Amino acid sequence: MNLLLLSNSSSDAGYLVHAMPDIRELIDTLPQGAAAVFVPYAGVTRDWDDYTALVVSALADTGLAIQGLHRAEDPVAALESAQVIIVGGGNTFNLLGQLRRQGLLDVVARRVREGAAYLGWSAGSNLTCPSICTTNDMPIVDPEGFDALGLLSFQINPHYTNAHPPGHRGETRAQRLTEFCTLNPDMPVLGLPEGAALRVRGDKVALVGPHDAPLFLGHDEPRVFRPGPLEIPA
Repeated sequence: MNLLLLSNSSSDAGYLVHAMPDIRELIDTLPQGAAAVFVPYAGVTRDWDDYTALVVSALADTGLAIQGLHRAEDPVAALESAQVIIVGGGNTFNLLGQLRRQGLLDVVARRVREGAAYLGWSAGSNLTCPSICTTNDMPIVDPEGFDALGLLSFQINPHYTNAHPPGHRGETRAQRLTEFCTLNPDMPVLGLPEGAALRVRGDKVALVGPHDAPLFLGHDEPRVFRPGPLEIPA
């Protein structure tokens, strides 16, 4: 498999600008004009045409020929012919529900396992996990099950931060993930900070970017990984 999973899409530098070196590396073996599909279904308040146009503009210099999946006459055929599958952020529940209702979830999973490159951020990164149960999003729709693509053997929590503003009485992110791990003690969860990403090549996973990332597992204290190859407990 060939995946790049970003925590976030935007930064002070602009939309996807911070990730462009890694995006170019992801697709460096593909020819100019390689077919790509963009999955905009995580967009809720963002119009899908506008979302697609934003991504097409941001990736214009890559040479990819990007089509919005929502505009494809035959979405299955579009995925079958795509050399790159791009899945944007937004609401993970809406993303998963749309793909499941259209019968596309298994198609995406199979195409990535067959070698199609996968670029995702935020909700698009959550989608590659065994489930979406470690998303930060509100369950605004029923996705008819939480099981996701299952391309990874562990969970991701994008936009990870353990900041706790003064006066805020709610749980920290670490406390929320500890709740998940209490009820799912055998499932690791990697907190992916802003500006960080995971690079998956075959069965090898590496943390890229400038930040360390904590791994939550069961009742153990989080193990902190530095950028570089990851060995996630099975």
